[in-house]
Amino acid sequence: MKKDIHPEYYPDAKVVCSCGNTFTVGSTQKMIRTDICSACHPFFTGEQRLVDTGGQVERFIKRLEKSEELRGEEQARLGAENEAGESSIESAE
Repeated sequence: MKKDIHPEYYPDAKVVCSCGNTFTVGSTQKMIRTDICSACHPFFTGEQRLVDTGGQVERFIKRLEKSEELRGEEQARLGAENEAGESSIESAE
Protein backbone atom coordinates (compact mmCIF):
# COMPACT_ATOMS: atom_id res chain seq x y z
CA MET A 1 0.00 0.00 0.00
CA LYS A 2 1.39 3.41 -0.93
CA LYS A 3 2.04 5.83 1.88
CA ASP A 4 0.31 9.22 2.26
CA ILE A 5 -2.38 8.70 -0.41
CA HIS A 6 -5.14 7.11 1.70
CA PRO A 7 -7.48 9.17 3.88
CA GLU A 8 -7.38 8.71 7.63
CA TYR A 9 -9.78 6.00 8.87
CA TYR A 10 -11.83 6.57 12.03
CA PRO A 11 -13.13 3.26 13.42
CA ASP A 12 -15.42 5.06 15.88
CA ALA A 13 -17.00 7.74 13.68
CA LYS A 14 -20.25 9.10 15.10
CA VAL A 15 -23.43 9.20 12.96
CA VAL A 16 -26.16 11.63 14.06
CA CYS A 17 -29.64 11.47 12.50
CA SER A 18 -32.14 14.34 12.42
CA CYS A 19 -34.51 12.16 14.52
CA GLY A 20 -31.95 12.17 17.34
CA ASN A 21 -30.62 8.63 16.90
CA THR A 22 -26.83 8.24 17.17
CA PHE A 23 -24.54 5.30 16.48
CA THR A 24 -20.92 4.63 15.59
CA VAL A 25 -19.46 3.24 12.37
CA GLY A 26 -16.09 3.09 10.68
CA SER A 27 -15.56 5.97 8.24
CA THR A 28 -13.09 8.44 6.82
CA GLN A 29 -15.02 11.29 8.49
CA LYS A 30 -15.20 11.84 12.25
CA MET A 31 -18.86 12.89 12.29
CA ILE A 32 -21.63 12.12 9.78
CA ARG A 33 -25.02 13.89 9.83
CA THR A 34 -27.94 12.26 8.05
CA ASP A 35 -31.64 13.02 7.53
CA ILE A 36 -33.04 9.48 7.74
CA CYS A 37 -31.67 6.41 9.51
CA SER A 38 -32.89 2.87 10.12
CA ALA A 39 -34.64 4.01 13.31
CA CYS A 40 -36.90 6.49 11.50
CA HIS A 41 -37.08 5.20 7.90
CA PRO A 42 -40.60 3.89 7.01
CA PHE A 43 -39.17 0.74 5.41
CA PHE A 44 -37.61 -0.36 8.69
CA THR A 45 -40.23 1.01 11.12
CA GLY A 46 -43.28 -0.21 9.18
CA GLU A 47 -45.16 3.07 9.64
CA GLN A 48 -46.21 5.30 6.78
CA ARG A 49 -44.90 8.83 7.21
CA LEU A 50 -44.53 11.62 4.69
CA VAL A 51 -41.12 13.20 4.70
CA ASP A 52 -41.74 16.69 3.34
CA THR A 53 -38.63 18.20 1.87
CA GLY A 54 -39.10 21.78 0.82
CA GLY A 55 -42.92 21.84 0.80
CA GLN A 56 -43.33 19.23 -1.95
CA VAL A 57 -46.57 17.91 -0.46
CA GLU A 58 -48.11 21.39 -0.26
CA ARG A 59 -47.09 22.15 -3.86
CA PHE A 60 -48.61 18.88 -5.06
CA ILE A 61 -51.91 19.52 -3.24
CA LYS A 62 -52.07 23.07 -4.62
CA ARG A 63 -51.42 21.79 -8.16
CA LEU A 64 -54.06 19.06 -7.73
CA GLU A 65 -56.70 21.56 -6.55
CA LYS A 66 -55.93 23.87 -9.47
CA SER A 67 -56.26 21.04 -12.01
CA GLU A 68 -59.61 19.97 -10.50
CA GLU A 69 -60.84 23.57 -10.68
CA LEU A 70 -59.79 23.87 -14.34
CA ARG A 71 -61.40 20.52 -15.14
CA GLY A 72 -64.71 21.71 -13.58
CA GLU A 73 -64.62 24.92 -15.63
CA GLU A 74 -63.89 22.93 -18.81
CA GLN A 75 -66.82 20.59 -18.18
CA ALA A 76 -69.15 23.55 -17.51
CA ARG A 77 -68.03 25.21 -20.73
CA LEU A 78 -68.51 22.03 -22.76
CA GLY A 79 -71.96 21.50 -21.19
CA ALA A 80 -73.01 25.02 -22.18
CA GLU A 81 -71.75 24.50 -25.75
CA ASN A 82 -73.61 21.19 -26.05
CA GLU A 83 -76.88 22.78 -24.87
CA ALA A 84 -76.47 25.65 -27.34
CA GLY A 85 -75.71 23.19 -30.16
CA GLU A 86 -78.76 21.04 -29.39
CA SER A 87 -81.13 24.02 -29.37
CA SER A 88 -79.85 25.21 -32.77
CA ILE A 89 -80.34 21.72 -34.20
CA GLU A 90 -83.93 21.54 -32.90
CA SER A 91 -84.81 24.95 -34.38
CA ALA A 92 -83.34 23.94 -37.75
CA GLU A 93 -85.67 20.91 -37.98
